Amino acid sequence: MTAPIVAIDGPAGAGKSTVARQLARKLGFSMIDTGAIYRSVALVARRADVAWDDDEGLRKLLDTGLGLSFQEDRVLLKGHDVTEAIRTPEISRGASVVSARPVVREKLLGLQRELGLHAPRGAVLEGRDIGTVVFPDAQVKFFLTASDEARARRRHDELAEKGLPVPLEEVLTDQRRRDKDDTERAIAPLKPAPDAILVDTTGLDLEAVVDRCYREAQTRLRHLISGQS
Repeated sequence: MTAPIVAIDGPAGAGKSTVARQLARKLGFSMIDTGAIYRSVALVARRADVAWDDDEGLRKLLDTGLGLSFQEDRVLLKGHDVTEAIRTPEISRGASVVSARPVVREKLLGLQRELGLHAPRGAVLEGRDIGTVVFPDAQVKFFLTASDEARARRRHDELAEKGLPVPLEEVLTDQRRRDKDDTERAIAPLKPAPDAILVDTTGLDLEAVVDRCYREAQTRLRHLISGQS
């Protein structure tokens, strides 16, 4: 039996990364932030002066290897910590652009699957197409969402804590643009998997969301294990 996979999808600001990280800890699984992978591609392209829609340039960058690795909550590119650098509004927009390029999705699909399948006990992966494309047969799938305003407020507060005081209205505008790009792209658009558990995080604190997902995951995984015994 392969290690179980928990997929968490949803739009920006729904709380995917934080929920996935805490859920993985409670389950004893590895946490794989696929959004960070696409953000890293956008950052590498920007630093190499490659346009985010330059398919040939992106292909060459990916052919040489990103040198991407995860150490607990940190993201490293060739040994350098880029955890904060990939979370700026500019790189967020870039991640949305590069994630729509077929060459990027093709190159990174195998990497995401390899990371999940080689997790020692199981993996929690978060992103925008985990349950629909990357792991359509994942044992547990969640789709997290929240109101536009709640998601923008969370992102606004997160940026402020990092010393990046972006006006709330600008955050909301960028978010809506990214939502439109993500849901309307031809390749792997953002949408819930038919069998995903929908979790609206508007008005819920982190502990309540993690607790619900943990209980749902435990029930589902226990059912699968008992059904195979």
